Amino acid sequence: MEDIRFCGQVLETQQRSLIIALAKRYGRLSRHELAQTVCELLDWRRPNGQPKTIECRALLERMQEAGLIGLPALKSGRPQGTRTRVLVSPDPEPAATDAPLATLQPIRLRRVATLGERTLWRTLIERHHYLGHRVPFGAHLRYLIQTTSPSPMVLGCLQFSSPAWRLKGRDQWIGWDDATRAQHLQSVICNSRFLILPHVRVPNLASHVLALALRTVATDWTAAYGVKPLLAETLVDPARFTGHCYLAANWIDVGLTTGRGREDRQHTRHGVNPKRIWLYPLVPDARQRLTQAP
Repeated sequence: MEDIRFCGQVLETQQRSLIIALAKRYGRLSRHELAQTVCELLDWRRPNGQPKTIECRALLERMQEAGLIGLPALKSGRPQGTRTRVLVSPDPEPAATDAPLATLQPIRLRRVATLGERTLWRTLIERHHYLGHRVPFGAHLRYLIQTTSPSPMVLGCLQFSSPAWRLKGRDQWIGWDDATRAQHLQSVICNSRFLILPHVRVPNLASHVLALALRTVATDWTAAYGVKPLLAETLVDPARFTGHCYLAANWIDVGLTTGRGREDRQHTRHGVNPKRIWLYPLVPDARQRLTQAP
């Protein structure tokens, strides 16, 4: 029988049997509730003690695809893989902000925490980012890019989330094998959304924000999830963007992806829309620490 992995680790026979038994016994639970139950019984937790519910639910759905378990149907109106609907208001766009970076200092990153901030973040991303808003896989932190000079203003949005399981260019640059990747992958974070609002035309703002973001998220991620990030990654669509702001912020270009994506388990999308991979070591010895034997 083909191996099934959870967060890089092959499921043990006892773990697989327990999940199958739970799915049969608690068939009336929602997928989210079943995932929480599995995490509690198998003690699948992040370093901060929170259960790995999102990753576990993805595991349950893979096991269903393999015919090992049955899961309750998804709620009506939310088919698997659909995007969270964000209502975008018809308010007119602000006047263009065309100013030197120095006149907008200090630039700050406000971590999204309240309902109002979440709604604003989602609305801006849905309206202005070409990928729109999607609920990220695994751990994530979101920020609003703000200035108070000469008046309070939101300039854009950022999101950091869990990294890709496999990225050829990244994995070759690090030099790790499957075992060390499974051991250290949670020490990598992904800049999965970066938006400077289209009416904001400020030279060097993007690279300045990236530098500020890496200092900020390293501290925030450690506090939120109990893991100190050692490396940041991002993917840039070369058909849309040059990635110049990442180059200016000293990120490293390590090549192109295969163009598949996280959910392409049947390898049907090879070569479709490849992205350029950029990396930024958050500590001087990132490669050494990411390749330490488990």
